[in-house]
Amino acid sequence: MPWGPQVEQWVCGEATAVLDAVGGRPLLIGKSLGSAAAAVAAERSLPSVWLTPLLTEPWVVAALGRASVPFLLVGGTADRWWDGTLARRLSPHVLEVQDADHDLRLPGCSDEGLSRAVAAVEEFLDSIGWPG
Repeated sequence: MPWGPQVEQWVCGEATAVLDAVGGRPLLIGKSLGSAAAAVAAERSLPSVWLTPLLTEPWVVAALGRASVPFLLVGGTADRWWDGTLARRLSPHVLEVQDADHDLRLPGCSDEGLSRAVAAVEEFLDSIGWPG
């Protein structure tokens, strides 16, 4: 997949348009390509949830590193774009699902990874008191 500045620019533009229309201080949730909007979350100090973020892309990692508010990272050890060690350096809020792929599915098409992700999001939101 071709990732790069043009992808980040497009995703951030789309996210910015939606956030401007919504107003307030919403929670930003993105799945893989959506993690390109981490720059917008950082700029606007928005809490966020990143499901299977592109942690192998330096520009996504840099944007996550600029965050001043909590965010949750969720990924699986069988996902080629996941880096659990890096995730734990970036945030104390991490769910790493052993053997889950980029769809958070476990071998045999088990939805257990997805169920764990939903529970982790709920716990994260409770821990940060969202909505505030």
